[in-house]
Amino acid sequence: MEWKLIASDDALAALLAEHAGAEAVAVDTEFMRTNTFYPEVALVQLCFGDKAWLVDPLPLTDLTPLRALLQDPRTVKVLHSASEDLEVFDRWLGVLPEPLFDTQRAAALVNHGFGMGYRALVLDFEGVDLPKGETRSDWLQRPLTESQCEYAAQDVAHLLPVWRKLQNMCVEQSKLDWVLADGADALAAFRTENPNFAQRIKSGWKLDRRATARLYALCAWREETARKRNKPRGWVIDDNACLVLAEADPDSPAAIERSACLSAGSLRRDGETLLALLAAQRERPESELPPRLPQPLEAPQRKQLQALKSRAKKIAAQLGVAPEALLQAKDYETLLRQQLGEELPDPPAWSGWRAERVIAPLRQALEQAV
Repeated sequence: MEWKLIASDDALAALLAEHAGAEAVAVDTEFMRTNTFYPEVALVQLCFGDKAWLVDPLPLTDLTPLRALLQDPRTVKVLHSASEDLEVFDRWLGVLPEPLFDTQRAAALVNHGFGMGYRALVLDFEGVDLPKGETRSDWLQRPLTESQCEYAAQDVAHLLPVWRKLQNMCVEQSKLDWVLADGADALAAFRTENPNFAQRIKSGWKLDRRATARLYALCAWREETARKRNKPRGWVIDDNACLVLAEADPDSPAAIERSACLSAGSLRRDGETLLALLAAQRERPESELPPRLPQPLEAPQRKQLQALKSRAKKIAAQLGVAPEALLQAKDYETLLRQQLGEELPDPPAWSGWRAERVIAPLRQALEQAV
């Protein structure tokens, strides 16, 4: 595998100037995220042809050429399962790679398997069994070893051949626009997503409206604090602590201690802040309280949900798409709850080709089932 390390601003600028306007570039990243909220970028791999370029971000001071590459509309950015790479680039460069062709997504849309790993995809398309010995390597160590560099080069060098074959399949099946639209949707969702972590906490639906307000406030504080401290959410307080505090509404350090949901260190560090946050929720007028979280579906509704998913499998077969690639699992419940009268917004991915090919027939199926 031919590769070269890029470790200076001048070398990076020269490389990207040479390949300005390229049809496509394969992109991958190596990062560390063991004890942090944000990923720490350790290496960026680029491939414009047969050679892998390993960009060491640690000595770089001028990132303008890399930002320009990622935003150049002439060059398709080819990544595999891009979600974590998007976090890296957003945090490090403040830009995202577009237009985006995600080979994992493309494989699903041409019905070549859903959620396929890069190694499996390369084996299928290239007949190459990639090594995985450096998967858990310390990518922030310097100098990088020969083995690390070879592994990193392999991680990007096969992407372009795989992309060419997938792109040809997409063109043959009239799905290239679908893949690029899904890439654009992924970028839009990343830019706008404001996840409501309260909705992800099991048993949160059992809380009354005021306790639900406390849960919302606790989860919002945890998110802000985790970002500020650059520590994993669970290192601030975990989901169980959020639920216990929301339900118990302690009004003193002793009451928090009795709830046994925080460590002694967390209580010392954040106890007063949490008590003030909970006290503020007691003062909120009834009219400002959020609605309770939605209850789990009942048996008849779960039966409707299964019927909806069965209909989706038939649509997927007609379209030649992996069934899981049509919609996210949670989208089926959203469709059903909308049909039952809940006011829920349509996710961005329901537009474009899915609007006519997937969402419309599924809604029709729900209406006919009533």
